[in-house]
Amino acid sequence: MIKKTALLLAVLLAINTIPAPAFSQSIEKSLTPKQILDKVDDLWRGESSYGKINMTITTEHWSRSLTLEAWSKGKDRSLIKILSPKKEKGTATLRYGNNIWNYLPKVKRVIKLPSSMMASAWMGSHFTNDDLVKESRMADDYTFTITFDGEKNRKKIVEVTCIPNPEAAVVWGKVVVIVDRVTYLPLTINYYDEDMNLARIMTFMDVGPLGGKDRPRRMSIVPADNSDESTTVHYSELEFNPDISDALFSIRSLQK
Repeated sequence: MIKKTALLLAVLLAINTIPAPAFSQSIEKSLTPKQILDKVDDLWRGESSYGKINMTITTEHWSRSLTLEAWSKGKDRSLIKILSPKKEKGTATLRYGNNIWNYLPKVKRVIKLPSSMMASAWMGSHFTNDDLVKESRMADDYTFTITFDGEKNRKKIVEVTCIPNPEAAVVWGKVVVIVDRVTYLPLTINYYDEDMNLARIMTFMDVGPLGGKDRPRRMSIVPADNSDESTTVHYSELEFNPDISDALFSIRSLQK
């Protein structure tokens, strides 16, 4: 169920949470690089959140789709449960702080993931377990600058290049964030390894109403060394700041 791979996520499903900002769809004045990065980081975040997500995973050898239900609260608590397919229904992941537990209903076991498993894939996707616990913000962990501001492929964009700070606990050698020049919504994020080779590409699509604002409703992650593989996340429902009990984020709730 867990397969080794490389990836982010800065966003699996509002897992890291802070107050969600308002996103204007009108032309804004030029933003600083930090303001751009903060907007991207805060895109799916609220004090709490509830969502339903469809995830499609495609590899060289197989393809499958999952329907997920997810809750988050604060900056360090989240619960994800698989609703379908039937053979995996009830499989769940709990994050509390920097710890992750998986519940496997077929064997009725709760497994706490060791630190050695943090770089492994979550449910065979191109998201890692580490993506689920990451609380970092690009504006805090990277030195950043605007490296392009103009038109490419008939679209006005801004490109922000981020180089990690020496003390930052990040795995990337460089991150390049490209946003729409009008809305400042993200278009792509390119992740480079420590040797400055492109490792993966996250693309944002299908901008429309989601959680009360216009946001990308679909994201796709593609490994740079294999464009035939991908993980696509589609938000079918997203609610910010619902009233969620602290008791939901417990081992007992994980098994229900």
